[in-house]
Amino acid sequence: MKKLLTVLAALGCTGALAQGGGAAATSPIALALFAGVIGITLLITWWAARRTASTNDFYAAGGNISGLQNGLAITGDALSAGAFLGLSALVFGSGFDGLYYAIGYTTGLPVVVFLMAGKLRQLGKYTFTDVVCAKLGGNGVRIFSACASLTIVAFYLVAQMVGAGQLVQLLFGIEYSLAIVLVGVLMILYVAFGGMLATTWVQIVKAVLMLCVGCAISIMVLARFDYSFAALLASAVALHPKGQAILGTATMARDPWSAFSLGLAVMFGTAGLPHVLMRFFTVPDARAARTSVLWAAVCMNGFYALIFVIGFGALSLVRADKTYLDAAGALVGGGNTAALHLSRILGGDVMYGIVAAVAFATILAVVAGLTLSGASAVSHDIYGAIFKRRAATEREEFRIVRIATVVLGVFAVVLGIAFKGQNVAYMISLAFSIACSSTFPVLLLAIYWKKLTAFGAVLGGGAGIVASLVLTVLGPSVWVKVLGHAAPVVPLDPPALVTVPLAFALCIVGSWLSAPARSAPGVLSSARL
Repeated sequence: MKKLLTVLAALGCTGALAQGGGAAATSPIALALFAGVIGITLLITWWAARRTASTNDFYAAGGNISGLQNGLAITGDALSAGAFLGLSALVFGSGFDGLYYAIGYTTGLPVVVFLMAGKLRQLGKYTFTDVVCAKLGGNGVRIFSACASLTIVAFYLVAQMVGAGQLVQLLFGIEYSLAIVLVGVLMILYVAFGGMLATTWVQIVKAVLMLCVGCAISIMVLARFDYSFAALLASAVALHPKGQAILGTATMARDPWSAFSLGLAVMFGTAGLPHVLMRFFTVPDARAARTSVLWAAVCMNGFYALIFVIGFGALSLVRADKTYLDAAGALVGGGNTAALHLSRILGGDVMYGIVAAVAFATILAVVAGLTLSGASAVSHDIYGAIFKRRAATEREEFRIVRIATVVLGVFAVVLGIAFKGQNVAYMISLAFSIACSSTFPVLLLAIYWKKLTAFGAVLGGGAGIVASLVLTVLGPSVWVKVLGHAAPVVPLDPPALVTVPLAFALCIVGSWLSAPARSAPGVLSSARL
């Protein structure tokens, strides 16, 4: 299934953009709006820096973010440039079949996170590790949790940076390495000075802009067809080579096991992503945490509904305009430019510039959230609780988190440049596979199963990480597409169908084997939820 990993990139990051080539024509309006986005986000950072005086402010925005604001911030995490450009491109190419892949993400958030949102807020302080360690004692669990978070963040962040370079190069003609450095510098500034407050408000602004742009484009598309969705579909069917076939879905029939495995990875992986979990510590109480999930679900599902209109609008209007097609009938600039070409058709350089600026804002918001999550794992989970015999002071923790932010930023820039031109979709697969096979099982069992032990958590979560890495390397995304072998050793793509049950099983078995250790001094055998 060639589209599976591309969709993972589309759902979670801008990695899908790395699949396309070419460059769109740069306009002065687009560049002006691009600069405007940078200016607005820097103003937000300056404002947030003046209000960040404690570690609680830095990690959790003081716990003063409302349910609606946090819901928009979660929406901002999900609605990346890839979700807009990537999914609309999939609809452009495959019709309704392209939107099948959004189902796991949109259903996963309300179903899975509603099980955990309130409990996370009650048990945790700043990070996923805090929640697990509230139930399980020992440095082993803390080290595992922090390392799992850093592993997920590393793969996700590098893929974001590669996608960022591709996107900025595509939209504005900026040299790739310069684009990577620009994003890296801005990312470091947002996190090091503004912390969670700046990251949250950048996400909120980005989410509102994305929703407004989606609504505007959808209305303009429907206006071309007298506000008749049936007329829009009829036009799309007439222009697409597959005809009526684009109104159905053949994904499950072609490869049902991989499709089911993808659904598991996207659904449960979402609930295990460290930068998403941190959002539930920014609200004042458990009720606000649940409210934020409700708002996020409403906004995300509303946006994905707009993708139907945008994707089929691109199919009808862009495919009908030969200006945007090359001699072979493919889109100029690559398959992921469908929404960009559509915006230019509908609103000229002004609409194109707005879409380009919003797409760049999504990059800044997502990489800032990832960097904050990674830096927090270093400063709060590792340094603050392991390498210091006493609790680190706020001044020490501020210093360490800012050093960690700079190191992570440099790391992301260097690897983003090193991976230029590479297929980054497998890194997205790894991020989701590791999240759904390590942090998610441990977190869910820590909250709801009182018999979970530290040994069981480390055994199951560690096995999930290793299995995800090994099986992904042996699967189609790496073994065939990267290493060039004729056939994969493991056909599942991604391998969540195997790794998720494996992680749960080993957590349970490990807990049974180490059950007597639960009564050891200093280890909490249970916690009041």
